[in-house]
Order: sequence, then structure tokens, then C-alpha cells
Amino acid sequence: MHEDFFECFDEILSQPKRFALVCHVNPDGDAIGSMLAMSFFLRQKGHEVKMLCANAFPGFLAWLSGASDILVYERDEEQSKAAIAQAECIILLDFNTLARSGVLHNEIGKTRCPRVMIDHHRDPDSDHITCCYSDTCVSSTSEIVAEIILHYGGNCLTQDMATALMVGIMTDTGCFSHSIYHSRTFDLCSFLMEQAISYSLIHQRIYDSFSENRLRLLGYAINNKMEVLQDYAVAIISLTKKELERFNYQVGDTEGVVNFPLSIEKIKMSVLVTERTDQIRLSFRSKGSFSVHELANKHFKGGGHTNAAGGSTIGINMKTTINRLKAILPEYEGLRYDE
Repeated sequence: MHEDFFECFDEILSQPKRFALVCHVNPDGDAIGSMLAMSFFLRQKGHEVKMLCANAFPGFLAWLSGASDILVYERDEEQSKAAIAQAECIILLDFNTLARSGVLHNEIGKTRCPRVMIDHHRDPDSDHITCCYSDTCVSSTSEIVAEIILHYGGNCLTQDMATALMVGIMTDTGCFSHSIYHSRTFDLCSFLMEQAISYSLIHQRIYDSFSENRLRLLGYAINNKMEVLQDYAVAIISLTKKELERFNYQVGDTEGVVNFPLSIEKIKMSVLVTERTDQIRLSFRSKGSFSVHELANKHFKGGGHTNAAGGSTIGINMKTTINRLKAILPEYEGLRYDE
């Protein structure tokens, strides 16, 4: 399986190169974890590597080895442009279409070097991609990167690689609560944990590092802003830009908020709606077989996975966005409230 990818990738790796690794806009644990692990692997093979993302990643990932080396375009614009322009190969990690790289999209579009896509989202846009490893039946892009590294021998795996990959898998599965499609995920995690720092320490650094403001924001969101619909097994949490600023919002502070309403027994879908400077963002989570990917893709120019997806609206306000969301619910029988 994926023989074509490895045939192509082997050729790319055959001579020392300058690589640019790019993850999606608004990076999460899987984007950062897979990018860090791939960077360690490529350097081990004798290549030069620059890592880039369009905007800042959550502070609870900053402890990872190598994270301080990531170029953030909104802060390191000239260095980011130079890294892409000088790259002899660009690897796109954890996104399925070039537009998901945010402002880096334009810079990548100017290049003519080989491009490699490594991703687990649906419907990859492989136009202008030299080789692609796409698998939607895995937990995370970090799981794919683990398979790639192991393809070249288990002795390639270092503690830093294993730790970054565990962070990616852990965060993209909600601490193994969803997106586990086969037992191979746990086999890989078992092997990774033999190389990584302790699981309890990883968990602590990711989930027990809240600021006081972040915890108060979570309490406010659930107590004051959660709406549980009467006719549908749906809960909506909305946070305006003003409300986020009230709690001194930092990147990553709303991470995981959308998951809490799913702990209500009969809720099938939870939606977090947040107001940002140029758009309204929607984060969807579901239980069971209901596909939030299909809903987000059809109505909010987004997508993702069956149980976790995102979308956005541009040019309309928070109230109109929420009303649009409620108006489409009658299309989905699977979301009706069961007595």
C-alpha cells in the first residue's frame, strides 16, 4: 500500500535538499506534531529544513522540542517568504488543499519545486502535487508520519519524534475518544511510547497548562453561552470577539470547548461559534455516525472528518450565522431529539 508514494519520496530523499514544511492555518496539535517529527526525520537524513505556519499556534504546544524554530508568517514574514522561495521541496502537512495554508498559499503558488502532500482529510486536491500520501481512515496526520518514519526503519525514531507524534495523535483523537478506525493506531502508540517521554507528562503539558483566564472563559462559555436546542440533539456555544477579549484570549484558549456539550447524554452534535476579525468560525463535533464533515462542507465552506469538522462565514455577523445554522437543521433527521 502507498508504494507509489514511497517510490516518489525515495527519489526526493536521494539527494540532500532544502525542505520547507508547511502546516494549515490555525495550527493544532496534529499539524505541529507531524511537522516537528517530519523535520527531525529529514534532518536525520541529511537535509536542511524550515518549518512554517501562517499564524501562531497554541502556547500549550510551545514546550515541544523544535517548536521555537517554527517560522510564523504573521511574525516572521520575510524569513517565511525566503524559506519557501529557496525550498527545493515543499511538504504540505495536515491539510488537503493549498488554500488551507492561509497567507502562505500565495508564496507556495509562486514555486516550481516538487510538492509532497501528507494528510488524512477527505477529498485531497492533488493538482500540482508531486506525490501524495492521503489516508482518511487514520486518526491523524501524525499517524501517517509515524508510518513513513517506520517505513525507513524503527531505528530512525527518536524520543523527540515519538513525543511530537504522540501529541499529534492524542490531540486529534480527543485523548482517544474518537477517530480511532483500527487497532493499528494503538499499536503505533505503544511503539511510540517506548521511545517518547512519559504519557502522563505529555498529557499534563497539553491539558493541565491552562491559564486562569482560559479556565474562566471555559466556565463562562458553558454557564452563560451554551444553548441546548429543544427540537434537536444539538448544543451551540457562541463567543463574540468582545467576550474573548474580556478573558484576554490567547491562541488555543478555545481548544476543546466544543467537546464539552457532547458529554450531555442526548446531544449528538456540538457547535462552537466564535467571532474573529474577518470571519465567523464554526467548529463542529458529533457522536456516532452523524457526519459533521458533510454539514460543514455543504453549508459553511469547510469540512474535516465524520465527527470533527470546521467551517466559516464571511461578511455576515454572529447572529445571522447562528440563524443560518439553525435553519439547516431540519435537513438532518439524524439530529432530531429522541424522547
